[in-house]
Amino acid sequence: MHRPAPLPCVAVTVHSSVVLSKGVELGERVVIGPNTVLLGPCTIGDDVWIGPGCVIGTPPELTSARQNAAWDDDLDHHGVEIGAGSVIREMSSIQQGSRRPTHLGAGCWLLSRSYVAHDCILEDGVTTSAGVTLGGHSQVGAGATIGMNATVHQRRIVGPGSMVGMSAAVTRDLPPFAKAYGTPARTRGANTIGMSRQGIDAAETDALDAAYREGRAPDATFDDPRLRAAFEWVADAVARV
Repeated sequence: MHRPAPLPCVAVTVHSSVVLSKGVELGERVVIGPNTVLLGPCTIGDDVWIGPGCVIGTPPELTSARQNAAWDDDLDHHGVEIGAGSVIREMSSIQQGSRRPTHLGAGCWLLSRSYVAHDCILEDGVTTSAGVTLGGHSQVGAGATIGMNATVHQRRIVGPGSMVGMSAAVTRDLPPFAKAYGTPARTRGANTIGMSRQGIDAAETDALDAAYREGRAPDATFDDPRLRAAFEWVADAVARV
């Protein structure tokens, strides 16, 4: 007897205390913890884990923005997008975009009490440690890590592969693979450990580290395509602000 092929697993685990408005689209195998609020428009990718007490999709914190009641199906603004495989730990908050969707790429990790304001863009594999605050329109490149309780000023750019120290105040744009810390944060060298883990050539890593330490512009003729792409991303991010 012919048996139909099994359907793919689409199980979603949503705690009974979750508030889920209209306009929220859930992917497969999504887990949502107790007392979390998800407001539309919002798109959640496959295999996303959202911890207890998170609030995702509230209106932008702008005095000029309409403070709509999305929990009563009054949808407005440009939405939130969360990529596949991302983890959002307890008590984190992500706002709607005011002129574009607030975007988290695939495989991001937002540790507890992370705050992502309106119109932010986080590319794939970004990690925000506990207590990180990202001001509106901030952009964080792929693979960047932001340390505990660090703050990124609105409209600032954190380059791909960068490492930002804990409690840093990022008030100016950071280039790709920067190692930055302090208040205000300053680029102190290259994230050589992160570059090594990605298999970037040691000579190019050392050259970039030397340029950052000496406060000069690095050589723009990198052999590694990942370095070229990272600097191109920053240039594009500046145009998007």
